[in-house]
Amino acid sequence: MSRIAVVSDIHGNLPALKAVVADAEARGCTRFLNLGDLLSGPLWPAETADFLMARDWQTIVGNHERQLLQLPLARMNASDAFTRPLLSDAHLGWMTALPATLALDGLFLCHGTPASDVEHFLETVEPAGLRRASEAEVAQRLGDRSERLTLCGHSHIPGVQRLADGRSVANPGSAGLQAFHDDQPWPYAVEVGDPNARYAIVDGAELVFHEVPYDHASAAAKAEREGRADWATALATGKV
Repeated sequence: MSRIAVVSDIHGNLPALKAVVADAEARGCTRFLNLGDLLSGPLWPAETADFLMARDWQTIVGNHERQLLQLPLARMNASDAFTRPLLSDAHLGWMTALPATLALDGLFLCHGTPASDVEHFLETVEPAGLRRASEAEVAQRLGDRSERLTLCGHSHIPGVQRLADGRSVANPGSAGLQAFHDDQPWPYAVEVGDPNARYAIVDGAELVFHEVPYDHASAAAKAEREGRADWATALATGKV
């Protein structure tokens, strides 16, 4: 099996994505898997779409692609509403053709969980906030998927849960955004704690997490110019 780079939650952060690709290729990766939430955010959605469309990566959609394709502009959140007018018909057609999940080579790809693109796999949201999910919770979400390794995104938090039956679930972390607030189903915050881009490498049975410095100041400045001080702080610090 080739050495595989796994990226997720790029959110239009093209400088971060380019840094991840350069790092992964320098480490010998010849294949890339992309777990969704590709473009949405106050950064470079169209340019990121062009970059991804030019590469033959196996890619699935996340909840933000679904929202961009299905919701009217008036009902979109601020990140999707910024992104949608900047996308061409070619960009939208490319997204429309992407699957929601993908099974291949003993791997299963989903954005959230097999059942939902907005459910966290390795974390659980409670009224008190976000906590690490138990092994039983992860196993319940995984269900009867038989693949040895399931790859997920959505939470932006790198991590892995190995189950007693030999199956594993892993999140490579976010390439493009290291902190955010959400309010579903209760308010919570994610803070990775620094601005570095995240991804993972699958090499046979080995899974290794990587973080890559990039010009996060340029991304933060772009978010600030677009009126998103919340993103600017998250991109600059990895904190909310």
